[in-house]
Amino acid sequence: MALPESMEDRDDWGPLSGLPGNPMMWILILSEFAVFGAFFVGFAIAHAVNPVSFDESQAPLDRLLGGINTLVLVTSGWLAAVALRRKRAAKSPRGPLIGAMLLGTIFLAVKMTEYGQKFAAGISIETNTFWTLYFLMTGFHALHVVLGIVILGIICWRDSLDNVETGTAFWHMVDIIWVVLYPLVYLLR
Repeated sequence: MALPESMEDRDDWGPLSGLPGNPMMWILILSEFAVFGAFFVGFAIAHAVNPVSFDESQAPLDRLLGGINTLVLVTSGWLAAVALRRKRAAKSPRGPLIGAMLLGTIFLAVKMTEYGQKFAAGISIETNTFWTLYFLMTGFHALHVVLGIVILGIICWRDSLDNVETGTAFWHMVDIIWVVLYPLVYLLR
């Protein structure tokens, strides 16, 4: 089933009709923001209840790897934006999309390295509340990166303007969540 090529081909989605890409993606994005928002609020409350434990648990986090991952993911988001700009100019978006996918893969490799370091140090999801939330939030985000890479791969193959707008919107959601998650978990004390 092909996605509609233009806004005129769609049903009326009310305020969502004016957004780029498929309105169903925006419903998914809004629901994902709600889920991650609940994670962030839960993390903040748990931190407020037990700040000493959270601060001690936060100490072994590798801020450098988290910072590198932030640069990698933000750069991949920029490449996704370049892909969309290229598609709107009737040029192929594939090069920047492939670059965004490669950077997403690097993000995952860095995250797996970080997880490996924690497991080697005897830290797991069961260590304490901080680590439970850390692994749940960053793991759930990593799953979104995997899904985003798959979506970008699909739009490399089926690169209509609507598909590129839809896929890059999802990828930017993944970026935005990390830009909030990184300082919340790694930096704020």
